[in-house]
Amino acid sequence: MRAETRALIAAMAPGDAAEAADLRYVLDWIDSGARIWREGGAADPPVHLVAYVAPVDFARETLLLVDHRKAGLWLPPGGHIEPGEAAESTAAREAEEELGMDVRGHLRGPLLLTVTRTVGAGPRHTDVSLWFAAAVDEHAPVRIDAGEFAAARWYAWNGLPGSRRGMNVDPFVARLAGAAPDGHEEAT
Repeated sequence: MRAETRALIAAMAPGDAAEAADLRYVLDWIDSGARIWREGGAADPPVHLVAYVAPVDFARETLLLVDHRKAGLWLPPGGHIEPGEAAESTAAREAEEELGMDVRGHLRGPLLLTVTRTVGAGPRHTDVSLWFAAAVDEHAPVRIDAGEFAAARWYAWNGLPGSRRGMNVDPFVARLAGAAPDGHEEAT
């Protein structure tokens, strides 16, 4: 799965110089043979792979963000990529576990790659995150994991939450227009 993950990342087109530098860093990190999947606690290893999945209603230009209790930020749901798991599988699994949504077959991406030091409670570590969009009707039922999230809310792409918005949400939203599925087909 290391080779498949590397190929997925290598195929990404960086949106700016910072993302190009992150892509080079991540490819070198994978090529080094370092452990890339979380295997122990939150910081083992101290750098590891994560997949975010943002439910997006492309027709209405809205996306669902969650109020993440530990980070104290509005972010898409997501989680750690398990050893040997494909990033797309993680995105679909996290949507099911954290939102009660089946998004298999409706994923777009990854649209963005970020390398971010975690914030909030718990051991600090660095997440190498692949950001996916899932084409979803915003009226589809959502069942959030209340232990992990204080709330979930649909936001217009041009009306995102203020100061508590995760720092990489804006570049992700900038990529959404190019990821719209043909005919805006969406999961329910």
